[in-house]
Amino acid sequence: MFAYIVRRLIAVIVMLLVVTLVTFGIFFAIPKLTGADPAALYVGKQADPATIEGIREKLGLGRPILVQFWDFVTGIFAGRDYTGGGTTVRCDAPCFGYSFRTEQAIWPVLKDRLPVTLSLAGGACVLWLLGGVITGIVSALKRGSGWDRGAMTIALSGVSLPIYFTGLLSLAIFRDGLGWVDGEYVDFAVDPGAWFGGLVLPWVTLAFLYAAMYARLTRATMLEVLGEDYIRTARAKGLGEPVVIGKHAMRSTMTPILTILGMDLGALVGGAILTETTFNLPGLGQAAVKAISDRDLPLILGVTLIAAVAVVVANLVVDLLYAVIDPRVRLS
Repeated sequence: MFAYIVRRLIAVIVMLLVVTLVTFGIFFAIPKLTGADPAALYVGKQADPATIEGIREKLGLGRPILVQFWDFVTGIFAGRDYTGGGTTVRCDAPCFGYSFRTEQAIWPVLKDRLPVTLSLAGGACVLWLLGGVITGIVSALKRGSGWDRGAMTIALSGVSLPIYFTGLLSLAIFRDGLGWVDGEYVDFAVDPGAWFGGLVLPWVTLAFLYAAMYARLTRATMLEVLGEDYIRTARAKGLGEPVVIGKHAMRSTMTPILTILGMDLGALVGGAILTETTFNLPGLGQAAVKAISDRDLPLILGVTLIAAVAVVVANLVVDLLYAVIDPRVRLS
């Protein structure tokens, strides 16, 4: 098991380096190949040639791309200085770049917005796991019943309806109509009650979409597992139905659920763009939308790297959980 964990950690480090290299190349190497000037992309179309040249000098955009990549990676761990035009700007570690559009380092912006996205993703994840998995299990055990048909119909609606529609509808009903929530995000350290009130609608809206998918997956997987020989053997041995379902069937059912959970949760940590925009949550997704509209390339790069790291780390955790759930992973 220790060797398995070490192998996975080494693979994660290599993957993160590859992802960082590819992402960096997209933002810095590809524009050069297409004839675009990365410095001009940084400062916008209205900048004069002197400003563009100053940005090129500060960012080192005239240096070889591998040298630029090395400076970027070392800056994450040790920080870096941007020097040019007689001025020096210090970007402390971890330095994910510096935005000359907003004149601030990227990491503080990401650090301020990351708790919002983590709160949204974490709360919604708890709701959709509980709702989706329990609904799928009950539907599988009551296959063909009224509960099964009704639950799967609602699940199909949840998958089909776009999140901006359900989000705006929930705001119209519960905030504007009934006045149950105010819909404004408040930091947890300031007021836990207001923090919960500001996130409950985004949680439910986001969880409704994902719970629908998890309910359908859980139902299909559980029905397949219940038809396996070892389930029939467990029942023939006289084991109670709670033991058969909870101890034997659920372990096999959870494997595909964990797989998509790692992907979904990792992607959401990179920013639930539609949800954050609909509910005006100051998270990474909203920051990415604003950075795209402002052509703020360093911030876009920073959000992209955070999303990539989240997906890779989430899949590492899922791989380790496989060994807990499935003994075959530990034996291999």
